Amino acid sequence: MPHEPEAHGLLALMLHCEARREARYASDGDFVPLDRQDTALWSQSMIDEAETHLHSAAGFKRMGRYQLEAAIQSVHASRAKTTHIDWKEIALLYEGLVRIAPRIGSLVGRAVAIAQAGEPLTGFSALEQIPSKQTADYQPYWASRGHLLRLLNRNDEAVEAFNRAASLTDDPAMREYLLKRSADNI
Repeated sequence: MPHEPEAHGLLALMLHCEARREARYASDGDFVPLDRQDTALWSQSMIDEAETHLHSAAGFKRMGRYQLEAAIQSVHASRAKTTHIDWKEIALLYEGLVRIAPRIGSLVGRAVAIAQAGEPLTGFSALEQIPSKQTADYQPYWASRGHLLRLLNRNDEAVEAFNRAASLTDDPAMREYLLKRSADNI
């Protein structure tokens, strides 16, 4: 589907995610969150290919969900060159994503991006606006809630959120990471 921008966007998204495979877990098996991954372990050739597809998709001038998700991953990938994450740009991309695909993942991602961009209270407020029927068993919501509560120095509530997130994952390394987050201020 060479003339479908969303096909290019989806491929770019998949390549960005796959490029980080080797960095997701430490040599001892511990989970490593995206913002702490060693960028030297990322596959630059996959990132370059993802960027080529994202650029091709943009040329069609028909924005879609996968293109926005890939663009968010592109900003994360730029950390390999800039050494920082442009959270304001990520928050802006999530705003666009929420407008065309207001799903639980994009809503949670937007809240975290807003908080990381320097507005933790606004980010937490955005997280709180997500209907509880959507969040009850959604592990990323609870992990994000714990993180934002820590940013707000509401540590007792953060502990509860991290523990709930840990109970909702099947990945032992992720569970251990979340329990560590619950126990201290990582």
